[in-house]
Amino acid sequence: MVFREPTPLTKADGINFPQFKPLQELTGPWALGFDPQWGGPPTAEFNPLVSWTQRPEDGIKFYSGTATYRKTFDHSLGTPVNHPATSRLVLDLDAVRDLANVRLNGRNLGIVWTAPWQLDITDAVKPGTNALEIRVTNLWPNRLRGDLARPVEQRLTSTNITADRIPALLSSGLLGPVRIVTDLTPQAGYR
Repeated sequence: MVFREPTPLTKADGINFPQFKPLQELTGPWALGFDPQWGGPPTAEFNPLVSWTQRPEDGIKFYSGTATYRKTFDHSLGTPVNHPATSRLVLDLDAVRDLANVRLNGRNLGIVWTAPWQLDITDAVKPGTNALEIRVTNLWPNRLRGDLARPVEQRLTSTNITADRIPALLSSGLLGPVRIVTDLTPQAGYR
């Protein structure tokens, strides 16, 4: 880095990453919907959140595609009054395999596809009951692996990849835990 002109700044503020404080964990059952055309059940319940590959149902264990997680939750915590510079509330998904599109109260909050798996929910969350929808899409190998155990006429996929080249099942879905956290970073120092 080259500075062409002198700067009055003599040191950094020491904050490289946002600092978060947990406010609420979204516990309890999650309602899921899978696409039956790709072998998944139209409805399922996860409590707790686990990888699809840990479920006993073949339609979930070997599912590849998009599944929708739904949950309603009550939110009454707001932002902490002892941190007046803080106004951001963040939904922290912790871990997703492999991509998530998040909606809160009908508002599209965007897509996350890598850590830190977080989205700003400040303008979408409301006091009282909130409706959360997370569409998670995983990778294709799980469906290929599942189809290997089916008769050819019942397979949902067709590939020229040999069985020895298809990887073992890959962790899939919303792994969580899902939390609402607040950003404690002073706004002037947050980038």
